[in-house]
Amino acid sequence: MSSSARTRRKPLAVTQEAIVFLIFVVAFACFSIFLRGFFTFDNIGSLLQNVAILGILGLAMGLVVIGRGIDLAIVAIMAITMAWSLNLMNMGYLPVVALAAGLALALIIGAIQGFLIAYVEIPAIFATLAMGTVVYGFGRVALVDQDIIYLSGDAGPLQKIGGGTILDIPVPVWLMCALALLIFVVLKYTKLGVFIRSMGDNPLRARIAGMPVRPLIILQYVISAAIGFLAGLIMAMVVGSMNTRIVVSTMVYDVVLVVVLGGIGLSGGKGGVRNVIVGTLLIGTLLNGMTILDVPYTVQNIVKGLILLVAITADSIVNPRDEQTSQQGDI
Repeated sequence: MSSSARTRRKPLAVTQEAIVFLIFVVAFACFSIFLRGFFTFDNIGSLLQNVAILGILGLAMGLVVIGRGIDLAIVAIMAITMAWSLNLMNMGYLPVVALAAGLALALIIGAIQGFLIAYVEIPAIFATLAMGTVVYGFGRVALVDQDIIYLSGDAGPLQKIGGGTILDIPVPVWLMCALALLIFVVLKYTKLGVFIRSMGDNPLRARIAGMPVRPLIILQYVISAAIGFLAGLIMAMVVGSMNTRIVVSTMVYDVVLVVVLGGIGLSGGKGGVRNVIVGTLLIGTLLNGMTILDVPYTVQNIVKGLILLVAITADSIVNPRDEQTSQQGDI
């Protein structure tokens, strides 16, 4: 039998990413046809804005998960650092100064997380879960004294981030696309991307090969914190405030959901930007549809929880934990 014949008979591989994308297309089509008020200009604009914020957080989480970690503190970092920046603006500080202070705080928190994981060797899931609680508590005690911090002053051009459009597409969507392109280029075409994937695939082999694994872990969490701050800025400019109570919501699990559902393996080293985008589109569409249907918040959480369980189960089957992964105990 010729090689060309064998090639023709080779079955097409059906990936989790392709299945999730197909479900998104079907869900979007069904909502558009049967759900009154879904396929309208205002609702699609709102859907795109929400998808952009969730997608930006998903890109940060995806980058960390590819490197065999997880960042459960990203929502706390987003909310507290941005709320502090808004509070500083309301106290009379220039927006540039206030935002620089918030970003610096986010980077410091990310570096501390990375240090605890890389050098103290605390498993990422525990380090980031504890850090999220600490950040929220410290922020409410020392930085902001209210649940919701409103943007009472004039933020000037920054407000265009939330309310502006380019070619009738909301600015947050353009920002998400730009960030996605940047991360795609880094992961595919730079030495840093090769190091992150190698570290996620096999940390011990990466260390033996001379890669700076511990500094890379710190860098991962610093980048994640910076992206989290960007997501907080976009959210604050969209709604004109930052609600710190979002830290105790299920948002962080939504972020994990879009990453795992899209096909990025929790065992590390696998997946990319496209997986995050596909997962974000499906979850954003489902949440928007359930909101229009006035599905109770508790029921929405049940649905999301079931989807997350199915996604994690599928990930465990497709990407089984090997001996090296078990030894790491990272997630």
